[in-house]
Amino acid sequence: MSAVCGDGRVSAMECGDKSSMRCTSGGGEGSLDRLLPSVNSSLSPRKRTTSQCKSEPPLLRTSKRTIYTAGRPPWYNEHGTQSKEAFVIGLCGGSASGKTTVARKIIEALDVPWVVLLSMDSFYKVLTAEQQLLAANNDYNFDHPDAFDFSLLVHTLRKLKQGKSVKIPVYDFTKHGRQKEWKTVYGASVIIFEGIMSFADKELLKLLDMKIFVDTDSDIRLVRRLRRDITERGRDIEGVIKQYNKFVKPAFEQYIEPTMRLADIVVPRGGGNMVAIDLIVQHVHSQLEERKLRWDMAALASAHQAQPLPQTLSVLESTPQVRGMHTIIRNKETSRDEFIFYSKRLMRLLIERALSFLPSQVHIVQTPQGEDYEGRTFHGKRITGVSILRAGETMEPALRAVCKDVRIGKILIQTNQDTGEPELHYLRLPKDISEDHVILMDCTVSTGAAAMMAIRVLLDHDVQEDKILLVSLLMAEMGVHSVAYAFPQVKIITTAVDKKVNDLFHIIPGIGNFGDRYFGTDAPPDWSDDDMDEPSC
Repeated sequence: MSAVCGDGRVSAMECGDKSSMRCTSGGGEGSLDRLLPSVNSSLSPRKRTTSQCKSEPPLLRTSKRTIYTAGRPPWYNEHGTQSKEAFVIGLCGGSASGKTTVARKIIEALDVPWVVLLSMDSFYKVLTAEQQLLAANNDYNFDHPDAFDFSLLVHTLRKLKQGKSVKIPVYDFTKHGRQKEWKTVYGASVIIFEGIMSFADKELLKLLDMKIFVDTDSDIRLVRRLRRDITERGRDIEGVIKQYNKFVKPAFEQYIEPTMRLADIVVPRGGGNMVAIDLIVQHVHSQLEERKLRWDMAALASAHQAQPLPQTLSVLESTPQVRGMHTIIRNKETSRDEFIFYSKRLMRLLIERALSFLPSQVHIVQTPQGEDYEGRTFHGKRITGVSILRAGETMEPALRAVCKDVRIGKILIQTNQDTGEPELHYLRLPKDISEDHVILMDCTVSTGAAAMMAIRVLLDHDVQEDKILLVSLLMAEMGVHSVAYAFPQVKIITTAVDKKVNDLFHIIPGIGNFGDRYFGTDAPPDWSDDDMDEPSC
């Protein structure tokens, strides 16, 4: 994935019907078939040594803004189910036509924060031993449709379109194989998929909301290949021209150029055609506006009024000790040291209470006296803790104190002050979390928006809903109802539930901004009890 700023000259978009944004070019029906005759010819190796979906930071900065590549705004409704899909743009064109440049300029011009750029180069098939030898001798055709794993590609793009997490292979062109570590990618508002065979599969075409063909003159593409292969690979001019004429040009004419007729838009001259890119961006913006989910906090607040608390909720018994600790941490005059000390005591009790809801089985041991004792032991593969940054992180020591060698994941969710939507900004989960029992930690829950997004993230990573335990020091009834309604199998454990949330979505009587009181920072004027509103982690 990548998003890079680029400037290009303004030139006319050569399309006949600009109102419908559609241009077509002749081509045969066979371009959709993939049941194509095998061509055992070689092409020069790719420019990159690995595919673009290598390990990268979760954000990229352009000249205009920060583009996040590890998350997105809500992709679900109040029921916790999918409410909208990502907008998928397919980019096709010949080798060295400028597809990646066009993709990057679209990303820059879109000016939206949630974009994933997916390269078809990541989906080359794993080669057999015989094919490895052919590739080493430049006798394997990487530009034939049979070279790509379309089954994995369609499955991956479909899950990304649904907003779910996927693992994408990283292809090593020096070894002609996939690396051991795959890249985890999350869904986005916009997905740009680029490759020479982007339009060569019927199922793949169904997933594309917009199809763009980058049409660059063959002489220009040849010059680009000459410059690249001579300067970067130390090859001679005759060898490069011979390869182009024998393999690259026939592959383009047979498999790629005929798919131009399937395109909604043909972009001549590639990344230099800013008129075409501007029209594309306008259309994408209109589509995103139509699909926009309005995150209505007021509707959440009124949806469950006067309803009894759900059976999935467990509140710590309000003993004099628990009541006394709440008295201290709720008091605005309490010092930071006292606040931290008694918060930690409550957290320990809360975690111990949460562990009692994990499955267990009979386990008989022998005591030092030689007698059998019938006890209990955890019945599951693993326990994993996931904290919602930043305040949820304060609960990790309590979990580590009672669960030896527990694995910890982290999620950062913040509210977009312009839209009011929660947004996923950072995600780091342990491997193979799908089989674990997960303790999701969030110190305060008012509306439940951050907790709902965190649970949706876990579900999209194939964690079973009935294996998720949401633990929080303090919750509002509104948050309890919202989470329980959307995810009825999630167990909710807290030390107290307050009845009200005011117009600013603060818990009443509440505890204040937990993160700021704990870390000694000042809360912004419009803070909310949900940790997603805290500006830093």
